[in-house]
Amino acid sequence: MTELPKSLEEAIAQSRTATQAALADGHTRLQVEFLFPELKFMLVAEDFLPAFAEYDSRLKVFFADAGAAALARREWADAKFKIEDIGTGRATAIESKVQPEDEIFLFVAPSSVEVTQMEKLCQEIGDRPVVILNPRLEDYGVVGLGYAARQVRERFIGSIESCYYLRPVDDQTAVFRCYPGQWEIWVETNDEYQKIADLPKKPSGDELDLILIKGQTQTTTDATPAKKPGVFKSLQRFLKALSS
Repeated sequence: MTELPKSLEEAIAQSRTATQAALADGHTRLQVEFLFPELKFMLVAEDFLPAFAEYDSRLKVFFADAGAAALARREWADAKFKIEDIGTGRATAIESKVQPEDEIFLFVAPSSVEVTQMEKLCQEIGDRPVVILNPRLEDYGVVGLGYAARQVRERFIGSIESCYYLRPVDDQTAVFRCYPGQWEIWVETNDEYQKIADLPKKPSGDELDLILIKGQTQTTTDATPAKKPGVFKSLQRFLKALSS
């Protein structure tokens, strides 16, 4: 069983391992999510990139826009991998952004605005692996309109596997997933986090509320819930320090 991380560095290390394991098992559409509002995506991306060390120039990294891509090229001037922006303009040539020599693709912090263009890029990418780091795609319905927006959600977003997920729901509850493990719900009791549920899929808001209200333990392996010190509070403090 993967333990809750004690620090952001440990969480990112876990996410690298989870991503590599999922890729080795043949998954080709993956996402990694650290859902903290204070988080700076460039810092996370820099520490996450060693997961692709073996690919060198065969890795292509996409950022949401030209400004973010330019910043990354400046910050990572010595990088062997290639850096592109997703691009949302009609004049953007999808074919020019995806080359035959590219073997694996990392999308860094794309938002709902880029969903349509991302789907086109992924169609051009084909069966080559794609990893999306800290996406902000779930609010696409706010940006898109009606049936077309729902279709994109079902067709594209629904095809992505979460191989790592870390989200404090509030000061006392957290949802965690580290591939190949199940989805876990942790609740703080007396300054310790106790795992109260193992679930085969990501819980909806209603499911999470029901589990918390009933206090049900739905573990499939251990009868005794695992406990861990209150790491999420220290992790939140660490992230706030990073953003200050």
